[in-house]
Amino acid sequence: MNPANYRARLLWDCFRIFVIPASVLSSVLLLLGYQLGLLSIPTHLGFILLWGTLKSLYAESKQEKEARAIGAKTIPCVIGKWPGNVDVLFRMVKAFKNSYVLDVYLELFEEYQCTTLNLRVLWRDNIISMDQEHAKYVTSTGFSQFWRGISQKERMELFLGEGIFNRDDEKWKMHRNMTRPFFSRERFSDFELFERHCARTISILSSLEASGTACDAQDLYGRFSLDAASEFLMGKNLDTLSASLPVAGKTAMGPKGSATEDHWGSFTRAFEMAQLNITHRGRLGAIWPLFELFKDKNEEHCKVIRAWMDPLTACALTFLTYFLAIHPDVATKMRAEILEYCGPTSPPTFDNIKRMKYMRAVINETLRLFPPVPLNVRETRTSSCVLPPSDCTFSTGSGDSKSPLYMPAKTTILYLPLLIQRNPAHWGADADEFKPERWIDPESVARYVANPTIFTPFSAGPRICIGQNYAYNEMSYFLVRLLQKFDKFTLCPEFQPEGSLPPLEWKNRKGRQAYEQIWPSAALTLYVKGGLWVKFHRARS
Repeated sequence: MNPANYRARLLWDCFRIFVIPASVLSSVLLLLGYQLGLLSIPTHLGFILLWGTLKSLYAESKQEKEARAIGAKTIPCVIGKWPGNVDVLFRMVKAFKNSYVLDVYLELFEEYQCTTLNLRVLWRDNIISMDQEHAKYVTSTGFSQFWRGISQKERMELFLGEGIFNRDDEKWKMHRNMTRPFFSRERFSDFELFERHCARTISILSSLEASGTACDAQDLYGRFSLDAASEFLMGKNLDTLSASLPVAGKTAMGPKGSATEDHWGSFTRAFEMAQLNITHRGRLGAIWPLFELFKDKNEEHCKVIRAWMDPLTACALTFLTYFLAIHPDVATKMRAEILEYCGPTSPPTFDNIKRMKYMRAVINETLRLFPPVPLNVRETRTSSCVLPPSDCTFSTGSGDSKSPLYMPAKTTILYLPLLIQRNPAHWGADADEFKPERWIDPESVARYVANPTIFTPFSAGPRICIGQNYAYNEMSYFLVRLLQKFDKFTLCPEFQPEGSLPPLEWKNRKGRQAYEQIWPSAALTLYVKGGLWVKFHRARS
């Protein structure tokens, strides 16, 4: 079925769920000569519920039988109070509005003491995992048994169409082969393009600094990334850096960051709303088309987006600046390394960047705590498969954490790099803390080298991001130019739009949210709610 025809898929689901059992009951009553009168509607509804429950119990029994036959166990299932785990769905939807990023999933893992769970919302298998071995299997060792799948393509069809991020098999290979030459070493190590766009961005920051004005770094970095990417990939600079910037204390909050009332602002709003809509669809599961029966919510947004292009994510630079602001000692140390290798004014070379180990450690530590894509989804193909035994510290609840887990056919699995990369089992008791030194300390580095899939900010396996070297070089080049000019960064919470600062109740919770000074959120990619308002301070020496 064409992914764009989500309404047809919904009608078929409704037919299977409601019409077939209602028709069966009506036929039986007709044969028996019974007429229910006023009891007809509640009786049919009760029978539909019973039908669904019995089908679910049968499916579970069948899965357990198949799992035993291959020496596996079924994935632990969340047990809600309402039929179909509807209360679990409501709990998650509510939490997404005011909780720390992905915290609702972490709470479920801790509650059930395992790292892979079946949410089974509305009697449909829906797997979530923060297990490194299972994520590795989905992306790498068991790659052929998974694909993007129909449900994900439905959610993203209008937004991403037939591009590389929304297709499988031959069409995906074709797109990847066409794109790969753009990211050859000869191209991404040619720094002339980076220099032009860095110079423009640093000039804007210098003007703001001279007037004592705060800047929404998230917005500015998004423009920098889009301008550089458009020229790199298409030979055309979209020149978004020349458009109106958000104004400290006056700019309202947009769907994700800050909002500007101009052509660039119309694009960012459309792009952000499309991402939020797709994320909301994913949280609702297969029933999302019920809320878009008469109009695709992304239709108008995608018309605006098509006039531009999808920017590479700038979230890594945003969170890097956040860490430089709250860890001034890191900024000082990184600037000293930059001055040692590049001096106060010289542009960095490819060799300079390779030699600056501390800067790479800061970038990696930022990507560990805030990977640009904090969660991802795959779907098993038409046959079931077996996930490898878990390497987690939690028990599966069965008393045997070393057994493989049975994964049903045509089932989605949501794996969570952000939680994997903050898991104390992999990174130690200080996993939530920002410590670039862990990428230099031999013991810590050895732990990562022995198990590299505990750190996958650019994914892994055949679908690993082919632009990761471009991204590392762009970030490194920009950071050199930034820290040659500025040596101090100050967060400006007074300019954060209303509703974008961390809720007070976070301080009573554990993990990073107890001391986080921004509100990180996720909509396909990570972002800072309301933008990242910062003052940049010029270096005097």
